[in-house]
Amino acid sequence: MEKESDARLMDKYYAFRYRYPHPSVTTDCVIFGFDGSRLLVLLIERGVEPYKGKWAFPGGFLKMDESAEEGALRELREETGLKAAYIRQFHTFSAPERDPRERVITIAYYALVKIQDVKGQDDAADAKWFPMDRVPSLAFDHDLILRTALAELRRQIHFEPIGFELLPEKFTIKQLQNLYEAILEVRFDRRNFYNKMKHLAILTQLDERTKPTKKKEAYLFSFNAEKYYELKEKGFRLEF
Repeated sequence: MEKESDARLMDKYYAFRYRYPHPSVTTDCVIFGFDGSRLLVLLIERGVEPYKGKWAFPGGFLKMDESAEEGALRELREETGLKAAYIRQFHTFSAPERDPRERVITIAYYALVKIQDVKGQDDAADAKWFPMDRVPSLAFDHDLILRTALAELRRQIHFEPIGFELLPEKFTIKQLQNLYEAILEVRFDRRNFYNKMKHLAILTQLDERTKPTKKKEAYLFSFNAEKYYELKEKGFRLEF
């Protein structure tokens, strides 16, 4: 059966119309990746006005027949080709003048994904991963959205194992430390970091090592989700 048009859906769902103006709703996706040493963020170059040629987050207007999350995932896929398995809603941005076209409220999501090839498509002229220290000035209020997403990411990392999506299934303590340092923008003493992770017992040491290098081999670890959620039930908070 052919999908109903937006106009027909509006007539179906909104037979009773209020007299006051209605704002439009968009979604935006802040997608973080990790290249082994740096935190990266995915941006699209706008191919249309307003802000044509400026960089922004993948996103767009919500359709009448989809949820905000469905719309966010659709826009992400249409503009970059990236399919995220999971996104987390973190804030709604509603400043009256945030969009020069009309009154627009945006629902913002973030996700952590393994870096993959992306390509600008639909109304995005380009799509590209940017290291956090090389992010250009962004369109609309997306600089604020990025700062808010980073603050939420850094807050959540104390309560949930959100960083493990960016690592291989088997990883070294050094890789894990690099990831946490990139997210939190701090430097940890290697021995103290290892001892803290060992004490928490949320990692499982494997009977495998990395290939020998000029330095030395390092043991590989995996994330122990069962132990982590056991600790979380007790009010666990990861402090550094």
